Amino acid sequence: MHRGRFFYLCPMTIEERYQKFIAWFSENMPRAETELVYSNPYELIVAVILSAQCTDKRVNQITPAFFQRFPTAESLADASQAEVYKIIKSCSYPNNKAKNLIGMAQTLVSEFNGIVPDDVDELQRLPGVGRKTANVIASVVFRKPAMAVDTHVFRVAARIGLTRNAKTPLEAEKQLVKYIPEKHIPDAHHWLILHGRYICVARKPKCEICGINDICQFFAKKEKSTIDTPSLKSKNK
Repeated sequence: MHRGRFFYLCPMTIEERYQKFIAWFSENMPRAETELVYSNPYELIVAVILSAQCTDKRVNQITPAFFQRFPTAESLADASQAEVYKIIKSCSYPNNKAKNLIGMAQTLVSEFNGIVPDDVDELQRLPGVGRKTANVIASVVFRKPAMAVDTHVFRVAARIGLTRNAKTPLEAEKQLVKYIPEKHIPDAHHWLILHGRYICVARKPKCEICGINDICQFFAKKEKSTIDTPSLKSKNK
């Protein structure tokens, strides 16, 4: 495709790449949202804890029964691990997640009066809530400029060229928030996740139908290899 080859010949600055990335998604996906189903902050924090190494589709199959049995943090705080396990056993690592969910609810009740905090540092005081989960809650529920970096975000940002040599999710997060304006960060998190789930997939990215392949370093390298590697037919001429 000519757009990728044009990019290879005329490289852009990282600032220009971010500008084009934001412009394209702002037009084509102006308000991106999580695919987890929830109706309040408590429900989202439960869903995000369950989603670790588990698909959103699976989580959404589990949570209706879970919230029917444990509609509040107070009800979950009084639950037994066996009771929680029975409901969430179809997700990954149900024993650990059951323990963390109960601990999260108990801490939420004892330290925060059952109200989910909006501060990333305070959120991380809850069992089962690491930096990624805290950033998800802060950005999705409270629209704060917090960038959660999961495997999709980490992979897609590196492929496009939004991050450079980031070795950890935290390094990638710092690079992303440096260049993305605060007002776009909550949406940019979902732009990258959804792009990674449906277009820039891990094994065989769908570069040919990608709307931003003209700014993507991964696609440019593919195009360059096509140009630089003569075909077998050409070699035999």
